[in-house]
Amino acid sequence: MSFASSKSRWFVNRTNQEYVDYVSRLSGLPSPLSQVLINRGIKTADQLDSFLNPRITMLSDPFDISGMRPAVGRILQAIHAGETIIIHGDYDADGVTATAILVDALGRLGTKPLYYIPDRRFGYGLGAEGINKAREAGASLIITVDCGITSFDAIAAAKSYGIDVIVTDHHEPMRDEGPARTIILPDAIAIINPKLTSYESSFSNLSGAGVAFKLAQALNGNNLDKVIDLIDLAAIGTAADIVPVIGDNRIILKEGLLLIQTGNRRAIRALKQISGIASGPIRASSLHYMLVPRINAAGRIDYAGDVVKFMLTESGDEATRLAEWLDGLNTRRQEIGDKVYGEAMEMLHSQNIDQMGAIVVAKEGWHCGVLGIVSARITDCLYKPSFVLSVKDGIAKGSARSIPPFDIHEGLCRCSGVLHAFGGHKQAAGLTLAASDIDIFKTQMSRLVLETVKHEDMVPALSIDAQLMLSDVNAFFIQEMARLEPFGCGNEEPLFGAKGLEIYQSRIVGNNHLKVYLKQNGKGMEGIGFGLGSMIDMAEPGALVDAAFVPVMNEWEGGRNLQLYLKSVRTMKSMSER
Repeated sequence: MSFASSKSRWFVNRTNQEYVDYVSRLSGLPSPLSQVLINRGIKTADQLDSFLNPRITMLSDPFDISGMRPAVGRILQAIHAGETIIIHGDYDADGVTATAILVDALGRLGTKPLYYIPDRRFGYGLGAEGINKAREAGASLIITVDCGITSFDAIAAAKSYGIDVIVTDHHEPMRDEGPARTIILPDAIAIINPKLTSYESSFSNLSGAGVAFKLAQALNGNNLDKVIDLIDLAAIGTAADIVPVIGDNRIILKEGLLLIQTGNRRAIRALKQISGIASGPIRASSLHYMLVPRINAAGRIDYAGDVVKFMLTESGDEATRLAEWLDGLNTRRQEIGDKVYGEAMEMLHSQNIDQMGAIVVAKEGWHCGVLGIVSARITDCLYKPSFVLSVKDGIAKGSARSIPPFDIHEGLCRCSGVLHAFGGHKQAAGLTLAASDIDIFKTQMSRLVLETVKHEDMVPALSIDAQLMLSDVNAFFIQEMARLEPFGCGNEEPLFGAKGLEIYQSRIVGNNHLKVYLKQNGKGMEGIGFGLGSMIDMAEPGALVDAAFVPVMNEWEGGRNLQLYLKSVRTMKSMSER
């Protein structure tokens, strides 16, 4: 989320210093980093140990997930009987990595499953096309990955054809409209979905690939040694789907990053090479910004079935060829996305955005594959839930992104009367409706947002983990901060604030980036604010500013220097506390 707006509310988290000192003694971390741990709810000795030292042996038992035992039993029965099994995936990075995990895992158990990745044009999830593919292949068992929890009609159709369906998914299940909001499930022979657990657990927020990895683990009798080499794929899916980096997800991501760094999977080696990150450390941000967009590009503007083949190939030449294909698709995806975003923002210029609870934009012919990215950019820019729809033959299909105070999936449930279909999470979703109902939907959703979100929560809040002096930022501090990695949703990169920094040089570089040189009590440091060029007016030499930043060790052309990644700057004032 970008917080360049001068209207952002700034908060500095503070805790009783004695308690911060106590956590520092337990963790061995400097006080500001101990404050970060406290902010994340990590306070006891056991919590500190599991967070700072996540180990593969700490992964939860896959059989603790509801539906796992009947699913494993049916799959092993199918393998022993020589039945044809088809893995039905999804076209995004989480879906294709989840598919690859199960194709590989079942192959090791003595079968050769088929797999099917739907084309985005046919819509998300298990549908009529997927059932037809299973019938044509003579499959008697469909295993869904990263989809299926709301595929009522398709699963009923499969059952009528004598095809069993096992659902593995992590999306929100459907609920009825009664006051109890009772969960409604499709008639599958087994459903594995962490969202169905009745208690908060270490696996509650698994990605689709994470769920597939747990199933692979269970199919091998909970023997991690037999599936540990699949954890690189699970890590990519975990990073791609922006799930909280806590519990099992933290372990999967940390262990997966190590394997991505050192492993021999030809696809990942080729993808690192084409992305320019073949050398140097691999972090969660490397996945978010370099690998995942290229993997996603196929499903957005082409056919993603070949991505599964790419993930599993043993051929170096094939891996290189497919990596180059993905890289080219990603460049094209960026161009298409920029065009749609520009058109959407132009449409909004003539509208009274301040009075809207939600942003809804639609146009004939927009490429469906970039709507989610465009929606995220609009929400980032305007800080309102946004819905971006492409219209064809009287039907509007699109994607939505939300702000933290508003559960967009629940919002869609409450507007379901005007929708043909929808699904997703609290902060991201997809939807389909009649083009003639777009205005009705816009009115309903805007009213709902305005009724449920407080006015002050419609302004972005910048939550600063701790206040620092520039003198606190050194190589040792950066080294110790690395102990908190991997970063991601639920364990964001620590954000620090400093007050009363003197600007002694500033300029705009690159594509509207703000570069400044800051001084505090004789200590000077360089700062770079990506996309913050509009703040140049408050960064005149001699000005005193407050800054929110992430301290980093910048490595460039063989050199290393301390740098502040600026997230926002403002004219100096008192920081609020909470």
